[in-house]
Amino acid sequence: MMAPLNALDKIGLNIDQVSQMTGVKKTTLRYWEKEFSEYLKPDRTDTKRRQYSLQEVEKVAVLKQLIEEEKYKSAGVRLKLGLNGIPRPQGAAPVSPVPHGGTSSGSSPPDG
Repeated sequence: MMAPLNALDKIGLNIDQVSQMTGVKKTTLRYWEKEFSEYLKPDRTDTKRRQYSLQEVEKVAVLKQLIEEEKYKSAGVRLKLGLNGIPRPQGAAPVSPVPHGGTSSGSSPPDG
């Protein structure tokens, strides 16, 4: 007899198990969790270890399909999944428009 669906929802897999199941490296899983934080959110145990539900494992499979097989970049994945905003690379400054009359090269005129 199969377990009821709500019992299956409570199954928690650790990052090693998810990596083995999906073929996605643990470092990649951690990166995807940060990059797509509003999509991939494994629970955490009291000791702060990741605990993936079956739904989260399916989300890993979707990300793997889009990134590794369909060759989408992060921005494309975000658009495809309807996620809000596109995060800037870590440490990147916000982009500001060039004021009228300014140069886009960023160099200042020589003193003189």
